[in-house]
Amino acid sequence: MELVTVVGARPQFIKAAVVSHALIKAGITERIVHTGQHYDPGMSDVFFSELGIPAPAINLDVRSGSHGAQTGKMMVELEAYLEGHRPDWLLVYGDTNSTIASSLVGAKMGIPVAHVEAGLRSFNQKMPEEINRIVTDRLSKLLFCPTQTAVEHLGKEGMTKGVHLTGDVMLDATRFFAQRARDSRPLASILGPDVPQPYFLATIHRAENTDHPERLKSILAAFAQIEKTIVWPIHPRTRNLLSSYVLPGNVRVIDPVPYVSMLTLISSASKVLTDSGGLQKEAVWLNRPCITMRDETEWTETLEGGWNQIVGADTQKIVQAVLNEPVGAAPDFGEVAGGTASQHICRLLQAVQN
Repeated sequence: MELVTVVGARPQFIKAAVVSHALIKAGITERIVHTGQHYDPGMSDVFFSELGIPAPAINLDVRSGSHGAQTGKMMVELEAYLEGHRPDWLLVYGDTNSTIASSLVGAKMGIPVAHVEAGLRSFNQKMPEEINRIVTDRLSKLLFCPTQTAVEHLGKEGMTKGVHLTGDVMLDATRFFAQRARDSRPLASILGPDVPQPYFLATIHRAENTDHPERLKSILAAFAQIEKTIVWPIHPRTRNLLSSYVLPGNVRVIDPVPYVSMLTLISSASKVLTDSGGLQKEAVWLNRPCITMRDETEWTETLEGGWNQIVGADTQKIVQAVLNEPVGAAPDFGEVAGGTASQHICRLLQAVQN
């Protein structure tokens, strides 16, 4: 069996890392196509080297653009590549423009699509990611669901064929690389010795926050009321947008960090404030309370016991959530019996070949 894996953004590199390792062990031939959606070296190149991902067969170098322009260019470039390198399967991850572009090209070329992280729903179609998820799931022949909730979402939409509960590949990655983080990425090597303890970790990158001044101002106002240092690794796009704002004095901005370093930052933080999807899970898996600055979450499992709190961009809700403490043990989710999610995915791919 030969498959082409398409990735383009940081979270996809992390997911692909553990699956690629499992594919090699299973004897499945994989060629990786990098769309170039994330092209800053700190958001792209370093992840391939750090995570041990095989070098891409090609980088389409699409870069930034409007949703239509970026997705369209990806489709043109990917179609040209696949005309000369037609695989048995096209493997896609998550909910980015790289995901939907690949799914559309695969479906139109008659190449079956397998979707890792199928069935996620925020039920907010104002989010571009939600549109990407829904369309990709509809076009996919194999749907690899990280949780039972995701399976149930697909069932309610009339999709049962090719649907499999595999567990969450991000849990595979968090477990594998968290140990490496403890061994090789001490906090002082990332932040230096002068960071006051305890600190909170923040990440903000979604357009629903960064592209709406009132929401961003409200979030920054909340940060100013938090009596802790807030360490904020800033996405290049967000850094440019922040040039017209005055940051609170307790906010320490740093450059984006590699994945293993980010796990150290999460593990060493008292709490996490984010609008990321994946970071919600990583925080909870690493026993760190999370405050999610969005109006909904596709990872409803994280909400159990107040380990994750949904606060939107409301200043007072953010401040109050920081004061709240979770109840009981952190939620246990993302795992199924019989091996890791990556191993399950490989077995299912091998099964359709036979």
